[in-house]
Amino acid sequence: MSQKLNKKDILDFMMNNAIYIVLFVLMAVIIIIEPRFVSIKNFTNILAQASTRVIFALGVGTIIVAKGTDLSLGRQVGLAAVISASLLQAPDYAYRMYPDLPILPVFLPIILVMIVTGFFSFLNGFVIAKFKVDPFIATLGMMVIVYGVNSIYYDRPPYGAQPIGGLDPRFANIAQGYIKLGTFIIPYLVIFAILSVIFMWFVWNKTKFGKNVFAIGGNAEAAAVSGVNVAKMMVLVYILAGLLYGLGGSLEAARIGSATNNTGNMYELDAISACIVGGLSFSGGIGSIAGIVTGVLIFQVIAYGLSFIGVNPYLQFIIKGLIIIIAVAIDNRKYIKRK
Repeated sequence: MSQKLNKKDILDFMMNNAIYIVLFVLMAVIIIIEPRFVSIKNFTNILAQASTRVIFALGVGTIIVAKGTDLSLGRQVGLAAVISASLLQAPDYAYRMYPDLPILPVFLPIILVMIVTGFFSFLNGFVIAKFKVDPFIATLGMMVIVYGVNSIYYDRPPYGAQPIGGLDPRFANIAQGYIKLGTFIIPYLVIFAILSVIFMWFVWNKTKFGKNVFAIGGNAEAAAVSGVNVAKMMVLVYILAGLLYGLGGSLEAARIGSATNNTGNMYELDAISACIVGGLSFSGGIGSIAGIVTGVLIFQVIAYGLSFIGVNPYLQFIIKGLIIIIAVAIDNRKYIKRK
């Protein structure tokens, strides 16, 4: 009897942690194939690349906890990247979008794009809360709309749809710069990510807003009965996510050094899958900030590692897709068991 019980416990453990087992096996394979992958330089690069992803995931993670989703994330990131890049080009760059634009304080365009993405996310939340449109459909529609808006803005005369480059060194430095502590290098991007994590941890765990988000995700009807304005909260959840997309999108443009209307494409899938891998549930009301950060880092290590050992980029898409399917399948299994 105890032997059967032990087998069942082991099977449950394997099923509940299958995604982590798969990911750690992948990491082990990468390290075995290329031991040089384990280095401070690679670790620093992974942290820098993961930093903007953490910011995006914090936004969509809050939505997932409230039992929603957001497929417009990637396109909003692209819009933020294009607008911020267009307003923060070097004054001596020959192909400036706005040749006569005076030199702006770096923070001003970043705040502007946060307002823009916050507005589009407000529309997401409003449509979902007011008209009861399924979040998948509402944000899918917004994804297409934002891409259209971004493409119209990006295809500017007289240069047409060309990458927006020649960024102001002040802007590029906020993402590409770093602090050197002996042999260790801390990219500024990592500092932005840490500050965002601290802020969102406080919002989730120490504010009435955060408690209401978890209450809505756990049981929206019960939350409404207890006095929570569910519609208003959903709108605010999406606005908060939009502000994070704007901040992260600006930093992504600065990190890459340019922007196009396809910047941010498919980022929503990376962010959502990282959240699910990190323990958030599509059934709502479950998750932690630490889980989001862990999920993003795991995904980034795998993505960077696969590129490092020369795996075909198309094959990487297949691997990512399988990871997403496994993660969601495990999440659904846990949800069914809870019921």
